[in-house]
Amino acid sequence: MKMAQALLLEGKPVAEKVMEELKASIDALLPRMGRPPGLAVVLVGEDPASQVYVRIKGRSAKRLGIRTFDHHLAEDTRQEDIVSLIEELNHDEKVDGMLVQLPLPGHLNEEEVLRRVSPQKDADVFHPENFGKLALKQGELKPCTPAGVLEILKFYDIGLEGKKAALIGRSKIVGLPLAILMMHENATITVCHSRTRDIPAITREADIVVAAMGRPKFLTADMVREGAVVVDVGINRVDGELVGDCDFEPLLEKVSAITPVPGGVGPMTVAMLMANTVRAYSLQSQETRG
Repeated sequence: MKMAQALLLEGKPVAEKVMEELKASIDALLPRMGRPPGLAVVLVGEDPASQVYVRIKGRSAKRLGIRTFDHHLAEDTRQEDIVSLIEELNHDEKVDGMLVQLPLPGHLNEEEVLRRVSPQKDADVFHPENFGKLALKQGELKPCTPAGVLEILKFYDIGLEGKKAALIGRSKIVGLPLAILMMHENATITVCHSRTRDIPAITREADIVVAAMGRPKFLTADMVREGAVVVDVGINRVDGELVGDCDFEPLLEKVSAITPVPGGVGPMTVAMLMANTVRAYSLQSQETRG
């Protein structure tokens, strides 16, 4: 018997709900703080995609009343200059959250730059200290895309406890932190990567499959079981179109729920960045009160 078409796990209504809650939090904290939350954005070079992402983040911040401090540095910026700027922002009391837009130009040491961001202001949650806290279930801030995936599943009442989940991709930005967060929700996780043998055998056993490897249409309908839930974190440009890591149309006929690309996980990544900024602002407020 043919299944009904899958539920579309759209990110926009989830992001709207998060943004409304954040606005209420800011309104409640503003009288005590005497200033709005501040988000510093560091962009190096002229990468068009990075510029688009920075504009999107800026619009979301403006909508919430978060003040942004934009620092657009030249492509040939030296390591010591970007580090010096980050140190300055670390000590700026008007800045609660900070993000360094990736990728950085090749001559810069990305890992070293990200390590210089104060863990308390690390809005993207890339700092090793915050990663360690995340693993130990002690972190106040949550990695944006992985946290966004969990919010989507929660919004659409897709529980994780006792479920088998297959994650394709083990990046420090998505796969690895998402595996940790899903384990915290009592799911049983298998992380697949470029050295994994027979990925389809693993994904066919999973209740939930997350595709996050950056390969267009990698996950096909024959790689999942009927009724599985599929989350597509990938975003790739192919022939001028944005496509995910999943072969969307055939999967739509087989799975019970799937995130579209665009419009699925993407809006949540930005919403969770705002959530981290507001959380850092709230923690600052507690220090002020204390």
